[in-house]
Amino acid sequence: MLLSIVIPVYNETRTIKQLIDYVQSVKYPIPHEVILIDDASTDRTSEKEFLIKKKYQSSLANIRVFKNRINRGKGYSIRKGIRRARGSIIIIQDADYEYNPHDIPKLIEPIIEKEIDVVYGSRFLESRHPKDMAFPNWVANIALTQLTNWLFGLALTDMETCYKCFNSEIIKSLSLRSNRFTFEPEVTALLAKKGIRIKELPISYRGRSSKEGKKIKARDFFYAVLILLWQRIKSN
Repeated sequence: MLLSIVIPVYNETRTIKQLIDYVQSVKYPIPHEVILIDDASTDRTSEKEFLIKKKYQSSLANIRVFKNRINRGKGYSIRKGIRRARGSIIIIQDADYEYNPHDIPKLIEPIIEKEIDVVYGSRFLESRHPKDMAFPNWVANIALTQLTNWLFGLALTDMETCYKCFNSEIIKSLSLRSNRFTFEPEVTALLAKKGIRIKELPISYRGRSSKEGKKIKARDFFYAVLILLWQRIKSN
């Protein structure tokens, strides 16, 4: 059994090397690989990725770096990482410090134990308003989660969470098409339409601002709504 940690990266020169060191410091219950998908970064991220590969070239973690020739979006990079993943369990990790990799072992445990096939790490199970999450982002997260629950008969607390963990057979069986931030609503809608149950577990979270590199914009809220509505009216 192998864990694949898929990390989409775009202009994260300030955090990517430290984030990988952080990911590597975690004691996982099974062997793991790290898959970096660089979405045509325009800063010095590529230099950092070279240093990462050099540092961990003899590591059993088996870090692999792939690069998009042009900027395609977070969803595209995640889909590419999923295709390249060799693990039986796949989890998505952002390339910043908003999510704590030390939460990963508890998220994959139910899948290892074959209790369930999909686990989401929820920022809202232990805190109604997570630390440092900007109010507009908080409102958008709550609204999109409630809309998802209403449209698909779910009872989630955090649809937009980055920490989504899958049995690889399940995630690779879905017809994912989203290229940008609409990956989150699309994958959730497709899972719901297939009747695949999603388990939520609490995670820690430290939000960052746009000045610190946060890339999601107000327009992405409306794109997410459109994806949810489209998936609801779409037959399969």
